[in-house]
Amino acid sequence: MIHDLMVPMLLGFAVFMCGMKLMELALHRLAGPYLSQVLQRSTKTPLHGLAVGTVTTAFLQSSTAVTIISIGMVNAGLLTFPRTLGIILGTNVGTTVTTELIGLNIHGLAKPLLIASIGVWLITALLGEARLIPRLTLPPWMEIVRSVSVAVCGFGLLLFGLTMMQSIGPAVQQSEMFTWFIDKAGTGIWWGLAAGAILTAAIHSSAAVIGLVMGFVSIGAMTPELGVALVLGSNIGTCVTALLASIGGSRAGRYVAYSHTLLNLIGALLFVPLIGELTAVSGWLSHSPASQIAHAQTIFNIACSVLALPICYLSFFRRLDTVELS
Repeated sequence: MIHDLMVPMLLGFAVFMCGMKLMELALHRLAGPYLSQVLQRSTKTPLHGLAVGTVTTAFLQSSTAVTIISIGMVNAGLLTFPRTLGIILGTNVGTTVTTELIGLNIHGLAKPLLIASIGVWLITALLGEARLIPRLTLPPWMEIVRSVSVAVCGFGLLLFGLTMMQSIGPAVQQSEMFTWFIDKAGTGIWWGLAAGAILTAAIHSSAAVIGLVMGFVSIGAMTPELGVALVLGSNIGTCVTALLASIGGSRAGRYVAYSHTLLNLIGALLFVPLIGELTAVSGWLSHSPASQIAHAQTIFNIACSVLALPICYLSFFRRLDTVELS
């Protein structure tokens, strides 16, 4: 029983994470050379930072990557801590793009996306490195096409891995451990919050955890309320990577990680009493259980960032920015 569960689970997770990293690396190759300049020039106010953080995270498909880059720039003295506040708020908004795409139930597109992206990549490789047509000079935009094809391939792998992980849902539903967890979660929603945080901290991917939650809610193995609690917890667990990245850095760099953690922790605690309302609103906006979980994540992250934005305009942070720049 355990063997039948663990093999597809681990294999699906490996494929999912390979897809995530492949997509992240390809998109980072496209935007990486310009990302530092954009972050430096476009973060004069928290609102500007929020917009930049949202767009860059949506493009790179990784809030952790943008947060770690911000920490590195602060440690290097290229960016002040107050200017990262808006970026942190924006990363939480931008990261919802991945879960919304997963919530569209487009798993059937995994194979066509993989075939098309690999085909495009092979064409660029044959015409480029292999010099299939010796006299042909590839235009500069072909390099962009190659990076995009790799990113699409990564997304296809992500969907394929997610399908593999979700395939074990019925078997997990019948296991004693899952029954025990559901019984405990019935006594208090805090079990779901803690489980989401611990799972995300362990595997360093909130998208993977939320994808699993979507699968369980879709087959009725988990109530939407418990699924939303796991989503809130995953937002806490995702802060662990940023905290680890800040170790050994400057005090300002650690402040970036601390602010990211406080935003998600306080936001999750504020929304715990409102899980019922959040579930109802996301359900009203959704066409399926999977999209309900995705919408709950989006509503939560946007609400937290909007509520926290005015705090970033406090005179304390402006004075701190002046001190750091001087």
